[in-house]
Parts: sequence; C-alpha cells; structure tokens
Amino acid sequence: MGLVVGAGDLGLDPITQGFLKLFLKTALGTLVMPGTFAVLLPVVLAADRTTARGVTLWLAWCLFALGTVLYLRSAWDFAAFGGGRPAPIDAPNGLVTRGFYRYTRNPTYVPSLTVVAGWAVLFEAAILVAYGVVLFVVFSLFIRLYEEPRLARDFGQDYTSYVSQVSRWLPRRPRGKVA
Repeated sequence: MGLVVGAGDLGLDPITQGFLKLFLKTALGTLVMPGTFAVLLPVVLAADRTTARGVTLWLAWCLFALGTVLYLRSAWDFAAFGGGRPAPIDAPNGLVTRGFYRYTRNPTYVPSLTVVAGWAVLFEAAILVAYGVVLFVVFSLFIRLYEEPRLARDFGQDYTSYVSQVSRWLPRRPRGKVA
C-alpha cells in the first residue's frame, strides 16, 4: 500500500485533475522562485533591523499588496492561458498576452521587484535597495539571454509582434492591438 495518492486515485474528472495539477505546480513555483527572491532573502538580509512606523509602514504594506496582487494575477494568466507556470522549467504552450501581460512583458518579475522595494521601505535598509538593483540586473540578463530568445524561437512572428507593442519592464499602454 503506497503513501502517495495520485489525482486519479481521488476520483476527480480529467478537467479537475488538470486544474489541480496546474494550480499545485504554480503554487510550488511561487513558493520557490518569488518566495525565495522576494521574501526569504530580503528578510534574511534585514533580520537585524527594526521595522518602519507610520506612513513608511503604510507605504511598505501598499508595495507588498500591489506586488502580491500583480504577481498572483499574472501567475494565474500564465498558468491558465499559457499552460505553464512562471518558471523556466515549465515553459508555456501558448504566448500569454492577456491581463498584465498586455502592459509589460515581465509581469511576474515586476511584482517581485515591487515586493523587494516594500522590504527596503519597511526596514529602511540600503542593503535591500542594493539587493533589488542586483536582482533587477540578474532578471534582466536572464530575460535577455534566455527567455526572450526562447520565446522568439517558440512563438516566432507572434512574439516579435508582441515585443514591438509591449514594454519589457515599465508598464504602459500597448502600442497596438496585442495578439
């Protein structure tokens, strides 16, 4: 008798099984990637600091809320409409151009950096500002050297058109109709 129960063993229909699998993969990917880079590491870097008070505390919580909502919506769109999760090991089956992907090509990285900014504000820590800058550089290199070439190869003209209409980082209105 095994200890591991598969989704098929639970009597779930195939659609529910697929949704559950995608949800669990996305939740795990969220805990591992943004959970590590946007939550765990900043807290470790600022562990000896006290937190801000008053308006500064409120601003930090606004940045956390904004980053969390933007990330969760983008991760949902990526999983539900791209068939993958926001991780290089599970690339999408389709080009995602809906939701916040209409305004920035990296709507899971931008919220992660927003949360790091929230930590920097909360702890009033220059080390976290520096960490955010380093993280931005690492994200940028990864995107330019790995993600963008792979997406161009996988999605061809659709991706080229998307790139011409949607900014890499700063959200803005699309220049034309996004695929």
